[in-house]
Amino acid sequence: MHRQIAASNLYEESSLRPADYDRLAGLLSQRLGIKLPSNKRSMLDVRLRGRIRELGFATHDAYCDHLFGDDGGLDAEMQHLVDAVTTNKTDFFREPDHFDLMRNRLVAELLALRPRESNPRLKLWSAASSNGAEAYTAAMVLQAMADTYRFRFAILGTDVSMRVLAQARTAVYPADMVRPVPARLAERFVLHARDSRAGTVRIAPELRRLVRFSTLNLMDQSYDVDRDVDIVMLRNVLIYFEKADQEAVIARLLGHVRTGGFLFLGHSEAMIGSSMGLEQVAPAVFRKS
Repeated sequence: MHRQIAASNLYEESSLRPADYDRLAGLLSQRLGIKLPSNKRSMLDVRLRGRIRELGFATHDAYCDHLFGDDGGLDAEMQHLVDAVTTNKTDFFREPDHFDLMRNRLVAELLALRPRESNPRLKLWSAASSNGAEAYTAAMVLQAMADTYRFRFAILGTDVSMRVLAQARTAVYPADMVRPVPARLAERFVLHARDSRAGTVRIAPELRRLVRFSTLNLMDQSYDVDRDVDIVMLRNVLIYFEKADQEAVIARLLGHVRTGGFLFLGHSEAMIGSSMGLEQVAPAVFRKS
């Protein structure tokens, strides 16, 4: 049985020992691909505090003893650990040039690959979807285009964190978060709470029914995803991975992209795609030839 908090200052005096940090960093690298240098120890210390309090452990030491002990604590705790340590920075219309490219060029090229289909169905995969902002941004762009061009679409959002996926499924966001959404799209696709004091908005049902979310770990050796995806978006995630893991993840992703489909990376990750011999069509955007 783990030790309970005996006094309020007992926890405050505890900290994450270097040896425990090394064990946690190794675990996260192995399971999630995330690399944590030694200067991130304080960050991990802080992020774990809420979970440690919730479980009633007195110190970081006791929590780590539970994780790496013989009582199977790691298996039961792994998802909570993932939710505590993963970074989920995202915005609507983040790196907006990618969505401009999608609207002005790439959708037309994808539709041209299937001239015999009267009402083709495009598939987009947001492979590190976080709270869903990227997936719903793409849905806004594609739905607005579908009014003019004859096509259907479906969007899959996946993430390793169940916490952010829960928000993605409810599609409720702080009102300030949707400010980057163009007015014409916000008017159609963003619903405001009846009580303006709530300070929240929700994505319209018209879009929510076209986007689904599921849990997926990019470090898994195979993905339960269709193999005829038109666009995969994995932006600003691979920078946290080791080079070998970066290349392995991209190779697995490309196995799910149809020939002529596209892979979007973050602008800071463009060199990763270039080094793998992909055909670059725009900054951080690559075509599967």
